[in-house]
Amino acid sequence: MSGMETLKQSFSDIGVMTRRDVLRYIRLPQLLVFNALLNVVLLLLFNYVFGGAIKTGGVAYVQYFLPGFLAQTVVFGSTQTSVGIAEDLSKGLIDRFRSLPMARAAFLSGRVIADTIRYAILILLMIAVGSIMGFRFQNGFGSAVAGVFLIILFGIALTWVGVFIGVSVKDPEIAQVAGFVWVFPLVFASSLYVPIATMPSWLQVFAHINPVTPMVDTMRALALGGKVSDSLWKTFAWDGGIILFFIPLALRRYIRLGQ
Repeated sequence: MSGMETLKQSFSDIGVMTRRDVLRYIRLPQLLVFNALLNVVLLLLFNYVFGGAIKTGGVAYVQYFLPGFLAQTVVFGSTQTSVGIAEDLSKGLIDRFRSLPMARAAFLSGRVIADTIRYAILILLMIAVGSIMGFRFQNGFGSAVAGVFLIILFGIALTWVGVFIGVSVKDPEIAQVAGFVWVFPLVFASSLYVPIATMPSWLQVFAHINPVTPMVDTMRALALGGKVSDSLWKTFAWDGGIILFFIPLALRRYIRLGQ
């Protein structure tokens, strides 16, 4: 088989696995519905419970909070990837796929693409709910498209972290715990909920190097009409670094399963 034929076959295998995971969401819509409902409830609670207590410089809290909440959606979503892959491992499904003549990366890549579609649906839903609550992208439609693209790219990067955890721990319950262990510090010790200046000095150090912070700052600049260049390059740097580090790591761990 020529190199071009091998490449076409690899894309075909990835497409098959993507279709498999997307159909799973269609056949079990509660997976997506309850996830969406949880995000809507959290958005409403944070806005109406904390909105009046947190000082945001005269900006409506939903305008300040929602850009970060979109980042939170994909950060927490990556834990579902870990659980899903660990569940397939525990049921022996991955062993069956590995025995088939398909590209080594097809299963993992298909899962990442399917989860990216899930992110896109949730992000658009959150923006729609936020719009009802008064949220607006101040720079217009272009900033909204750019923001969605950046969040999805960030989600893809973190999903590969989730993939690595899933193929490493192999147990759904452990995968869920392991996922939350690393996402909670990223989410809560960032500029997502409150300005970093309000944090203790020792925590500010971590918040400034936290990959969630530049992502949130970029989204917030797009929403409020501010300058994005300062945080945008950091966002791309983190995305690229995470992808380049965790894709080979996850694939290597996947290939060595059972050895």
